[in-house]
Amino acid sequence: MTDGTIDAAASRGGTAAHGAADGAPDGDYSVWIDTAVMPPQRLPRETDAALAWVAQVLGHPVYTRWTLTDLKRGAASLADARRDHPAIFALLLEHDAAVEYWARGRLHVVAGDVAPPPDPVLGRVLRQHRRFRMDTPDTGSPVAAGDGSGAVSMAGVNAQGTVTPPPGPWLTVLARDPSPPDHRTWLARAGRFVNPSTLTNTLGVTDDARAVALFLQERAGHSPHTLRAYVTELRRLMTWCVHAQRGPLSDLTRADLQAWRRSLDAACAPLDPEPAAARPDRPLNRPPSPASRSRALAVISSLYHFWQKTGYLIANPAAGLSGGAAARRAWTPAPARMLPAAALALCDAVMAGAAPDGLALLPWRRRGAVWALYRYAGVRLAELVLAEAEGLPRLELEAKGDWTLHVLGKGAKRRAIPLPDTCLAALRAYRQARGLPAEPVTGEGGPLIHSERGASLRRSGLAAEIKAVFGAAAARTAPGDPLREVLVRASTHWLRHGYARTMVVDHRVPLPVVQELLGHASVQTTAAYARTDRSQLRGFVEESFPPA
Repeated sequence: MTDGTIDAAASRGGTAAHGAADGAPDGDYSVWIDTAVMPPQRLPRETDAALAWVAQVLGHPVYTRWTLTDLKRGAASLADARRDHPAIFALLLEHDAAVEYWARGRLHVVAGDVAPPPDPVLGRVLRQHRRFRMDTPDTGSPVAAGDGSGAVSMAGVNAQGTVTPPPGPWLTVLARDPSPPDHRTWLARAGRFVNPSTLTNTLGVTDDARAVALFLQERAGHSPHTLRAYVTELRRLMTWCVHAQRGPLSDLTRADLQAWRRSLDAACAPLDPEPAAARPDRPLNRPPSPASRSRALAVISSLYHFWQKTGYLIANPAAGLSGGAAARRAWTPAPARMLPAAALALCDAVMAGAAPDGLALLPWRRRGAVWALYRYAGVRLAELVLAEAEGLPRLELEAKGDWTLHVLGKGAKRRAIPLPDTCLAALRAYRQARGLPAEPVTGEGGPLIHSERGASLRRSGLAAEIKAVFGAAAARTAPGDPLREVLVRASTHWLRHGYARTMVVDHRVPLPVVQELLGHASVQTTAAYARTDRSQLRGFVEESFPPA
């Protein structure tokens, strides 16, 4: 935390009243579990101690009440205190106290007499941050009685003596299919390869259900698309295990997983005994495509690697399951969903023109900003949605006047994307229409793209803006024009593919550079955009070896 101390007696005011509604039931924060430490730990019971814990693990103040005495105590002189905390110092010249608290991804400083109580602030931080989970009876694990020190009582521990984190929404997603088998019940077992040692099993769980939940939370919890793909492949493996009379997952041998891999190659014999034609809505009944097969192998390999790395399993039966020399030599197929240059030019012409009839200036400027960011930054759809706990995405103005977009990508990985000058005019116009400065300012918080009510525009709203551009461009094409069908089918992710293709093929930017810009985990994914036809290959060769 900061050098100031929390004057809880003076600042809490309505702590008891607000605790049940905004912080923790009956003001007891020991029902909250910090799942990012190993083993997971309960927060202290009292508000002051819980604030200190959360501030320490997050690395920024959460709620601090300052007085002039506190400010002078943490600095060598009054001048140093003014230099280190200018906003707080200015408030203390006119008020007896100032409060520094965290909200919407940044610190706020207000006078003590108008500051919110600490419990609502702490409650919002706990609910918004993924590392904290509330352990209540309806989540499947008992509530421990905290002792105010952050230690865990035996009422909330499993047989190994460590906290059993609640499964949260991950198993609910996995078990949403009501058809047999009941995945939640089927998963709640442990096989012969589970590591019972509390010294080396850092997951702190001893059944597959919670181990799968922790895997999904860490590896797929930041993107609904990734979560949906992972859940699909886990359901596919569990369905195969039921029909092959294998399992649980922690009991599968290498031979079992190889048999499952061979089943992915089968061109017939659906997994479900009911014929596939009778249930056309069930994708698991159909053999996967080559791309889906590769994804299935990658997901299951990732699961067992995660389990073995964290000590949940004593061995990894899936080691090398999705690899092999052929897999390492092969490139990922090049994405086919890319807008032709003519379609992009048509969309750019739409956004360079006047607003359509009936659309006000502010929504039109917003559409221009959304189009510019997806067109020239190559971001994923969800990366422009505000993550309040991290304060991303946000724009930053560099020393030389250049703009940089900071986003939170897959796996909670932050990355910085330089924005080209060609997209800045649309961003400036939108900011001015919103009543913001034309240039980003230091410490600027809040949504990057606003909804009609002023909050962050969500995924559906962002996608609708891009779809509107595609629709307007399609309306400018003649009936039967191939571009019309392409524009009707296009989505936001097509712009990301086009961004990558422009970098890799048209301008031959080094693959590691493009990998960093796109946030790819593997350079092979980036290299897929370098796949070219024979005429392009011939052109590259001719350019490399010109006539003497």
